Amino acid sequence: MKTIRNYAYAAILAATTFTFVPTPASAQEAHGEFTLTHEVHLGNAKLAAGEYKFSFNPDSGSRVLSLTKLTGAPAGYMVLVPDTADAKLSDSSRLVLETTPDGSYVSAMQLPEFGITLHFSVPTHVAERQIAKTSTIAATLGQ
Repeated sequence: MKTIRNYAYAAILAATTFTFVPTPASAQEAHGEFTLTHEVHLGNAKLAAGEYKFSFNPDSGSRVLSLTKLTGAPAGYMVLVPDTADAKLSDSSRLVLETTPDGSYVSAMQLPEFGITLHFSVPTHVAERQIAKTSTIAATLGQ
């Protein structure tokens, strides 16, 4: 049974490819895109598979991540970011997922090219942590 579970988690991780593509932005505001291959919960939002554009300004009064779905049925989301932390430039851009009985939840969004990690709330279940690594395309930051 444990072997089947490990195989299932490996298959989900392999099927989940996240690609962050930062777009030119000011030094304060983080912009980019990512692709989800399956449904994922982010805060109170349920994101369907597809391509998304995001923006986050850590210097604004409210810590809100804005998302726009670029493929399929149009959708927009504003997700509260409960906590942020500094990111190391040696980190890679990625979404950190926690799998619960209710599905996959994003617990963190690491954006080292912008020097920030966004942390999100995950329902309290015994969760198994997955890390989906991504490749980053460096963007020149406009100043």
